[in-house]
Amino acid sequence: MNALKNKVQLIGNAGADPEIKIFEAGKKLARLVLATNESYTNDKGERVTDTQWHNVTAWGKTAEIIEKYVTKGKELAIEGKLTHRSYDDKNGEKRYVTEVVVSDVLLFGK
Repeated sequence: MNALKNKVQLIGNAGADPEIKIFEAGKKLARLVLATNESYTNDKGERVTDTQWHNVTAWGKTAEIIEKYVTKGKELAIEGKLTHRSYDDKNGEKRYVTEVVVSDVLLFGK
């Protein structure tokens, strides 16, 4: 059972241009949303596409690759781990976020 771990692999399209942040120490963060699509035929014989949106973050060299090559609509594959975190918004309300922290990225197309 040692082979089981927190691992996520997704292939999809960037829903927007990535948001890039650079922190005081020079560490870079890239955030983006990734859309994945699953198509199936429903009971009426109609083709249905279900789109899921995933929050994705990447740090360091991976963030630099995303900053340089990823734009809205770009198809990419990511691998990483699923994380959950919380923060207090500007109104003092607690917000919860689930996101994929990327360890590897593969770019498709030109």
